[in-house]
Amino acid sequence: MSHGGTGEPVLRLEGREKVTGAARYAAEHPVDGCVHAWPVPAAIAKGRITGIDTERALAEPGALAVLTHDNAPRLGEADDPGLLVLQSPRVAHRGSYVALAVADTVEAARATAEAVHVEYAPEPHDVRFHSAHPGLYAPEYVNGGYPADRERGDFDAAYADAAVRIDTVYRVPPLHNHPIEPHAATAVWAGGRLRVYDSSQGAALVRDTLAGLFGLDPERITVVSEHVGGGFGCKGTPRPHVVLAVMAALATGRPVKLSLPRPQMAAVVGHRAGTEQRLRIGADTDGRIAALAHEVATYSSAVREFTEQAALPSRTMYASPNSRTTHRLARLDVPTPSWLRAPGECPGMFALESAMDELAVACGVDPVELRLRNDTPVEPDSGRRFSSRGLADCLREGARRFGWAGRDPRPGSRAEGRLLIGTGVAASCYPTEVSPSHAEARASAAGGFAVRVNATDIGTGARTVLAQIAADALEVPVDLVRIEIGCSDLPRAPLAGGSAGTASWGWAVHKACRSLARAVAEQGGPLPESGLSVRVDTEDEVAALPEDVARRAFGAQFAEVAVDMDTGETRVRRLLGVFAVGRVLNPLTARSQLVGGMTMGLSMALMEHSTMDPGFGDHAERDLASYHVAVHADVPDVQAYWVAEQDTRLNPMGSKGIGEIGVVGTAAAVANAVRHATGVRVRDLPVRPESVLPGLGEWQTAGG
Repeated sequence: MSHGGTGEPVLRLEGREKVTGAARYAAEHPVDGCVHAWPVPAAIAKGRITGIDTERALAEPGALAVLTHDNAPRLGEADDPGLLVLQSPRVAHRGSYVALAVADTVEAARATAEAVHVEYAPEPHDVRFHSAHPGLYAPEYVNGGYPADRERGDFDAAYADAAVRIDTVYRVPPLHNHPIEPHAATAVWAGGRLRVYDSSQGAALVRDTLAGLFGLDPERITVVSEHVGGGFGCKGTPRPHVVLAVMAALATGRPVKLSLPRPQMAAVVGHRAGTEQRLRIGADTDGRIAALAHEVATYSSAVREFTEQAALPSRTMYASPNSRTTHRLARLDVPTPSWLRAPGECPGMFALESAMDELAVACGVDPVELRLRNDTPVEPDSGRRFSSRGLADCLREGARRFGWAGRDPRPGSRAEGRLLIGTGVAASCYPTEVSPSHAEARASAAGGFAVRVNATDIGTGARTVLAQIAADALEVPVDLVRIEIGCSDLPRAPLAGGSAGTASWGWAVHKACRSLARAVAEQGGPLPESGLSVRVDTEDEVAALPEDVARRAFGAQFAEVAVDMDTGETRVRRLLGVFAVGRVLNPLTARSQLVGGMTMGLSMALMEHSTMDPGFGDHAERDLASYHVAVHADVPDVQAYWVAEQDTRLNPMGSKGIGEIGVVGTAAAVANAVRHATGVRVRDLPVRPESVLPGLGEWQTAGG
């Protein structure tokens, strides 16, 4: 009989709450006497404020206060300078906040904000990124703490001697996080305590940051992030909205709600920095790689260094005895980039997997076979063996399911009327990480169990999977387990990010529940009226993980596209992905994550891009009317599968992260399919009609 343990397709425990509206998001918690805040963004790209006139704003009906750098509460230190809002007349980039309006309704707050008049002394700004920017330098480290540059062997000599050489440049534009729930916070000061409802991927980090900024004991702060409407990385660290909400509550003595207007998000919640990536591959005529160089140029803001680690996949993906991977960074007067689903791997694998397709064409080798020939049981950069590496299984199983066999490699070899049909493949990878976590498990005398851990479910199904892990460890049906997550008062746990949540939280939950099960068994009779409780951490277990293995998830994505030869419009007909992600704990939520990732990759391939306006100094596409993302009509057929993979050197569940790997290879698979359909190689995302039509016309004229 099924008990709903791991491996079973258990429905989301909070599903009914969400579809009926009972689940409360950050701005939806009812609070008596609550007022509303609306930020005022800077209207220049660089300079200083010379004057702020709030008289007309405060005369607006319902207006309560306007906070500026002249009257806002003073803040302590912060690791992220972007959180030090309303502390200085300096303007670091357009869209940074220069004032905050507070009023009795959200409409009144907006009107009050619009009535604030700010005068500036603009200064020359630099917002244009290009690979020849004079300010480019080599950072010491990139995101994740990895060395910016690595070199093995003698790349220059091996590349010069190679029979087949590829030397190409790929560009990925700036991309933006657009979770369905904008950043929002509700701040309440009461009885000497601060309670904040925040749309965040980690309530404990928000609590600790607020404690430092406002000079409070962390024990006096509770941050609740029980339900979060998506994050994709931009809610992984505290953002200005929560600081402003707490400021306003402190200044007015009233509870305050603040929801960021979506057009403001591009400037204050991070984005994926644009990258220009040069790939050079030297191989023999059979396609076996002898030399691989991946050189990345990107940018960060003038106030904080953040380097997208796009060259990292080339350090781990394929056998490459001679390798060079570098990152160069320019500091511009733009918002600080940050995490967006699969930072580093997502843009980096687009370049690497596109270059692999070009190598396959140059060598006359099937693209699947080329990747198999360059598979490796050892991580090239570290020399460590992989704990498990299912890439070959993913490629073979994906090719079988997709119907790859018999594919005619010639561009334009398949047409349906005026539509050219093409297929493409790309591989994917993502690190398998784990962090120490705490958890508590309780057995009630009345029956049932409660598990408490400060995990965050950002829509992934985390609370459901944690309940399944607990049910397995306790050997009870899942409906006897109650999960408490998303509050900083709960046992401390890492934030939701890096595809490491389930592994980290689940390990602690598993340990707590196994310990509780033993305690219940030792009790040998009815439980005391107060029940039994066990609290654990996994500090020692995580520290004892073997360091002589490399841990990664792998996958392969296949795409079929149709390109209109008259308009150049590209439509994806079907996507299929096969992944090696350890033991799948819930096939329903796993498939949802993998399909969602591939859908996001399709969106990246064909639609998403952001343009920096050099005059105004901001991104022109700031809302979902101008920043296009895939909708249902763009995604007719997406299938996700996984191969059986047993890996005992991960965690007690044997699981790997699945939240990000789906997006990693998809854009390259789509672009490679476009090349197969048309003969046109698109190296600058997204694939647009204007990218395809000129080359398509030349190809047709040449008799393609």
